[in-house]
Amino acid sequence: MHTLRSGERRRWRKPPPLVAAAILAAALLPAAPAQAAPACEVDYRITNDWGSGFTADVTVTNNGSPVSPWSLGWEFPGNQQITNSWNGTHSQSGSSVTVTAPAWSPGLGTGQSATFGFQGTGSGAAPTAFSLNGTACGEDAEPEPEESELVVSPTSVSLDPGGSATFDVALSAEPEDTVDVTVERSSGSDTLSVTSGAALSFDSGNWGESQEVTVSSSGDGSGDPARAEFTVSAEGHDPVTVSVRERSGAGSAYEEEFLDQYEKIKDPASGYFREFDGLLVPYHSVETLIVEAPDHGHATTSEAYSYYLWLEATYGRITGDWEPFNQAWASMETFIIPGTADQPTNASYDPSSPATYIPESIDPSDYPMALDQGVEVGRDPLAAELASTYGTDEVYGMHWLLDVDNTYGYGFCGDGTDDAPAYVNTFQRGSNESVWETVPHPSCETFAHGGENGYLDLFTDDENYSEQWRYTNAPDADARAVQVAYLAHEWASEQGNEGAIADSVADASRMGDYLRYAMFDKYFKEIGDCVGATSCSPGTGKDSAHYLMSWYYSWGGALESAEYPWAWRIGGSSAHQGYQNVMAAYAMSESAALEPESPTGAQDWATSLDRQLEFLQWLQSADGGIAGGATNSWEGTYSAPPAGTSTFYGMFYDEKPVWHDPPSNRWFGFQVWDIERVAEYYRITGDERAGEILDKWVPWAMENSSVGPDGEFAIPADMEWTGQPDDWTGTSTGNPGLRVEVLNHNQDVGIAAGLAKTLMHYAAATGDTESREFAEGLLDALLHHEDDLGVAVPEVRADYQRFDAPYDSPDGGLYVPDGWTGQMPNGDVIDSDSTFLSIRSFYEDDPDWPKVEAYLDGGQAPEFTYHRFWAQVDVATALATHGELFG
Repeated sequence: MHTLRSGERRRWRKPPPLVAAAILAAALLPAAPAQAAPACEVDYRITNDWGSGFTADVTVTNNGSPVSPWSLGWEFPGNQQITNSWNGTHSQSGSSVTVTAPAWSPGLGTGQSATFGFQGTGSGAAPTAFSLNGTACGEDAEPEPEESELVVSPTSVSLDPGGSATFDVALSAEPEDTVDVTVERSSGSDTLSVTSGAALSFDSGNWGESQEVTVSSSGDGSGDPARAEFTVSAEGHDPVTVSVRERSGAGSAYEEEFLDQYEKIKDPASGYFREFDGLLVPYHSVETLIVEAPDHGHATTSEAYSYYLWLEATYGRITGDWEPFNQAWASMETFIIPGTADQPTNASYDPSSPATYIPESIDPSDYPMALDQGVEVGRDPLAAELASTYGTDEVYGMHWLLDVDNTYGYGFCGDGTDDAPAYVNTFQRGSNESVWETVPHPSCETFAHGGENGYLDLFTDDENYSEQWRYTNAPDADARAVQVAYLAHEWASEQGNEGAIADSVADASRMGDYLRYAMFDKYFKEIGDCVGATSCSPGTGKDSAHYLMSWYYSWGGALESAEYPWAWRIGGSSAHQGYQNVMAAYAMSESAALEPESPTGAQDWATSLDRQLEFLQWLQSADGGIAGGATNSWEGTYSAPPAGTSTFYGMFYDEKPVWHDPPSNRWFGFQVWDIERVAEYYRITGDERAGEILDKWVPWAMENSSVGPDGEFAIPADMEWTGQPDDWTGTSTGNPGLRVEVLNHNQDVGIAAGLAKTLMHYAAATGDTESREFAEGLLDALLHHEDDLGVAVPEVRADYQRFDAPYDSPDGGLYVPDGWTGQMPNGDVIDSDSTFLSIRSFYEDDPDWPKVEAYLDGGQAPEFTYHRFWAQVDVATALATHGELFG
């Protein structure tokens, strides 16, 4: 049976009389001759009107010549004032309003439509006339010819010293007259020059046919890599700039492949980044319709940023150009590390009372959970030291999730603007809350959206609610950023370029200092045999540190306008094997460039290095795979675990820490991400503890993977665990009772690349030829799946049946308590009947939506070929790693 979805209800909903009048006046004008049409049509709909304010959706359709950027104007009939907007930028003077196109989608071609929304004060009385780029929507469209533009691809190329590279030039539309195009160097080294295609000509017969331009290098590779910019220009057309870089130091075919992949990832036409004020922000994926940990492809994560740094560090090693690495760090600091305005009330934080205890639940339907003032929490031993060291009460760490395109419409602190990525969050309701059961909400809660208390009373039960900010750190991402900064420092130092990235490396050291919050129990309770929220002893110093990388740490506080400012911080009680990073611990404790400025930071990280290695030894199964992890707070309530549960420094073994849907240690990727770092650490240090772990893990991984001809390969996908490790007493027992079974296989290109890196580090450390050859087989197989955007394979997404699954469905859907009602910024209703899709109706406008819709209507599970940013970087850096180790 077909289920009516919210988008369909909205299309059929009858508008209020005033709105209907506006539609008739602006769009359904008196009949005109058949050959004429209004220059534009506007559908202006009030989605909610509460007397003193309202929200509206506006769709404009352009029937005239293409416009870019588009701009829609109107006059309000009363005293209405727009307070925030989404999917468009508004300005207002008196009653006159102008909404212009968002930066990521400026153009509106003939017949195309754009939809935006806004919230305003005053009544919902609708305007009666609109104009698109100055042309009234009631006037006939003039059949003007489309203006042609220069089409250049790619706009960034690289070439070897003494070599050549090409790019293509065409026009976007048929010109009225012949268009003469010139290509010339506009800045940079005269080592680079145009050797063919400097003068091109286009007319009505060949305007859409690409013509090739060749640029060449006269260099011999003895000096610094040459760089130049070439301008493609023609009279009456906007010029286009092409960046050309000379390669340097590429010592193998695999490193050449890295540079090719790098060019694809960085090419603006590929769609991996969005630019803000000259800085690039990586998307989670090129494609928008993708649901996994982020619930939209044009969100981004701290994970993606750490991979962005890795990409640019590797580029710096090969080319000697470190400015892209510094730019990546600058983007991270600008957009995903909360600044002063984002965390304004940290000065009110009391380390002796870090946060009020809130029990967790394994069932989202138990939320909201009540605050419990009766549970004593421990003292935060880091705050004073960090504040004294860095001269600020702010926390220097990444929040894990950004809405890059402001898809949800929250904007900066609820203002709806889209001139920068917006801090948002999703997961908030315990270990069984999958991405399909989340309610996306702003990290700055002003009550402008959601319900009466914004979104707060979906999660916590309190007597009153305050406007507030709050952020969650994913420690594996920050640790990877530290790891990459260490590698960048080592590589730059070998070139004599360490000064070029000194500031970024110092920032990485600072980030690692704050990352110590991930080493502490959530409420700073003592570590070990912690049973009973009221009886488990509060920590008074480092006795609340487990010294592992937990699943998160978080911090928050009241907005600056609060009458009684306050702030809080929590650590994380549960540690997953996949989040551990011995390379970061090594860098923070052993590298002079990364060693923290704080008095105890380096020692804490030295302890963490030993503890992490012990943790992996304790969790290694008899087969070789690494089991889940441990917790200091069973089920998030400091409950007693089942009798006989094994322990690690008094923490309880947990097969699937934190994340149960699906189980967090089912995915093979967490094995690779962790053990790759162990292998790199082993290659650098020769630490026998790491070697012993690898000697068991590497054969197990290869036995369960395969490589064949013509791009055939398979690696583990899902795993199942039985038994548990023995109690940790300081020496591994081999864990004969802990076993793992590989359930199935896939072709995850990112994890296959990570496995190749792991095997290469191991081979370089040990001289093992089998692991090196297997790694090379994986690299060659991956390159068989190369396309215009990178390396990717098709994948079937049967889990997309959960797009419109109700809460009580077998797989579980979105839970909203009975009686709770609210709205998303675009007007989507949130109530107990809501689904993942109904509060994300924008997905129904996604170009890939028909494939999912057909599946929901009883068709086959849809197939997608995704280009995840992290996976593409993993592939690229794996190619470069071969050159580094064996080139």
